[in-house]
Amino acid sequence: MIIFLDYDGVLHADAVYLAARRPVLRAEGTLFMWAPILVEVLAPHPQTKIVISSSWARIRGFSRARDALPEELRTRVIGSTWHSSFGRSPISGMRLPSNWWDEASRYRQIHRYVTRAKLRDNDWVAIDDHAEEWPEKHRWNLIWTDSAQGLSNPDIVDQLRARLATASGADVTMVQPTPTDKNLCEHDWALDGQTLTAVRWTCNKCYKTMLR
Repeated sequence: MIIFLDYDGVLHADAVYLAARRPVLRAEGTLFMWAPILVEVLAPHPQTKIVISSSWARIRGFSRARDALPEELRTRVIGSTWHSSFGRSPISGMRLPSNWWDEASRYRQIHRYVTRAKLRDNDWVAIDDHAEEWPEKHRWNLIWTDSAQGLSNPDIVDQLRARLATASGADVTMVQPTPTDKNLCEHDWALDGQTLTAVRWTCNKCYKTMLR
């Protein structure tokens, strides 16, 4: 089982702001105050892995976002829905004014990863307070939290336990998406944002990008 894990509105209230380039919680409690609940729920499931779907990976970078988690969760992380290549020009390497990930709903960000990793419906679940564009066919895969309560809500925890209990049990730890050799890839191009003068396309298999 893979868990797509949001931070804000799940592991603490959705009231996090940057102050002097550091995240600060402007609500009662502390950052990651509900993370121990997730640690306890996952303890009987050592094969369950985590993919960071939080904007923390976009804003703070993948390594910092991963390292902000307690060790019991950090060691389960195998990737994130954000990739640094999304935000840079393939020609100059400079940051783009917009990119596909920033404009996509949380579901679209997650579904891109699910599709590329070829995960089955029983192989994954998302814990998130963003339900925009979430289709009915994948509603079972969403543990929809309240932004102010997150995992502190016992009903949400019960839902997560139920999802884990009904998981297929298959080992999905090695199906995370890995870039294909660009020279051998049969490219699967997808619209990935635009610059002021061109449209950016990214291959879903090898991450090669081009501007047209």
